[in-house]
Order: sequence, then C-alpha cells, then structure tokens
Amino acid sequence: MIKSMTGFGKASGQIDERTVNVEIKSLNSQKGLDMNVKLPSKYREYEHVLRNHASAVLQRGKVDVFITLEHNTASSELSLNKELIKSYFEEFKKIADSVGASTDNLLPTILKMPDVIGESHEEPSPDELARIEEIFSKAVKEVDAFRITEGKSLETELRLRVKNIEKGSTELKAEDKRRVTEIRERLKNNLESFIPKDKIDQNRFEQEVIYYIEKLDITEELTRLKSHCDYFGKIVDDKEELKGRKLNFITQEMGREINTIGSKANDAIMQKIVVNMKDELEKIKEQTSNIL
Repeated sequence: MIKSMTGFGKASGQIDERTVNVEIKSLNSQKGLDMNVKLPSKYREYEHVLRNHASAVLQRGKVDVFITLEHNTASSELSLNKELIKSYFEEFKKIADSVGASTDNLLPTILKMPDVIGESHEEPSPDELARIEEIFSKAVKEVDAFRITEGKSLETELRLRVKNIEKGSTELKAEDKRRVTEIRERLKNNLESFIPKDKIDQNRFEQEVIYYIEKLDITEELTRLKSHCDYFGKIVDDKEELKGRKLNFITQEMGREINTIGSKANDAIMQKIVVNMKDELEKIKEQTSNIL
C-alpha cells in the first residue's frame, strides 16, 4: 500500500462552553517530518504530547497544525492588561497633545497593540487535555485516510508508468536486432567502397564487426532495467509504509540504465523510444517525491 504525503483533516468538539477546532494540513517534504503547531497558549505545555501523537501516524511531510478555541457564551477567558493599556494611553496622549492631534480614537488603536489582550493563564484540567487529544486524534485520522486515498491514485499512476517503460524495453529489444543487421551491412558496404571484395579478410571483418557491436550492446542495461522495474513493483506491493525514499533510489537506478542505453543506441528509432522512456521516468519521479 502506498500513502501520499499530501493530506487534510479537521475535527471539532465541545469543552464546557467552548468549541475546539483542529485543522491539519500536510504536504510533501524531503526533510522527514517538518511539523508546525499553532495552538492557544494555555495548551502550550501539552504541545509535545500532540506532536508525538501526530508523528507516530503521519511520519513524513510538512505538517501544519492549527488548534483554535471559540467561546460560545458571553463569558470569556480573555483578559485585559489594564496597566499596559494605561501606559499606552498616557504615552499616546502626550504625543497627540504635542502635535495637536485628537485623542478621541486612542482606545481602539491601543487594543490592537501587542500583549494588551491575552488569554487567562488558568491551567487546563486533565479532562480538558484528554478531550483535546481526542479531537486531535480524529483530525489526524482524517489526514491519514486522505493520504491513503491519494496513495491509491499514485499507485495506479506509478504502475502505468513502469509498465510503459517495460513496454519501451521490449520495443528496444526488437529494434536492437534490426540495428545490428543494419550496422553489419553498413560496415560491409563502407569497407567494400574502399577495398575490393576479394581482398577483404572475412574472418577479420567478422571479428571487427563483433568488437564494434559489443561496444554498442545494450543487453546488460535492458536486463538491469527489467530487474529495477520488478523491484519497484515489489516495493509498491510491500506492506511497509515508509517507501518513498526507497522508490526514489530505484528510480535513479532506472534512470542510469535508460541514459546508458540512449548513449549506446546510435539509432534514430531507438533514440525516440529512449526519449519516451525518459519522459515516463520523469513522471515517476514527480509522483515518488510525494510518497510517504
């Protein structure tokens, strides 16, 4: 089974007279797990517990976690820093008086200043923290389910691309037989244009042809490419969850074989097949970079 690193999940729940909203977004990342958590300051000490819970499930990707509180009644846990408000007001009033500006709208401006409005520092109860983790777990499960769904689409795409590369390999084998025959005829014709036919040592000619063709032989590369494609499919079928990096490494090896075949091909038809195989490989690379 393949999982994508892309995912989204959200969950909400009630705690007393408040609504807790959890939203998690996940994107691909090559750094392992890169998690950013934003939550109310009263839960800050509990952040490591939530991080550990998310890490155990999500494992890789750039993950953004947002936890917010909505107060459903007029009562609020927000507090005003009255001393700071007074200090701001006195300083702003002095400046306004010195320049002859009005002081009518100072208070709305002061309320927007840093640290003027904050949450109360009341410690959350164990029951409240347990409820937060329960809601958080639901959001994490949604992300994981989203990743599984995305992974199924990725798997279908990857199998198609690998199948197209294997089809290209089969075509190359057929074209290679034609190429060898053409090389032999071309060398023979070129040689006969300079040396009379009865002066040509056929044994020596055959030795030179074999030596030349061996340098352009792509049998080993095609065999290794087939092995890499088979191994790619085996890893896709594997029950292991973390397989993105491994598939990336296999893709690199496939690329090396395809590039070597292209450098040895020395044939227009075969070069076109190689170009198509490279195109399929690039599409595989794009997909594997998003696999868990």
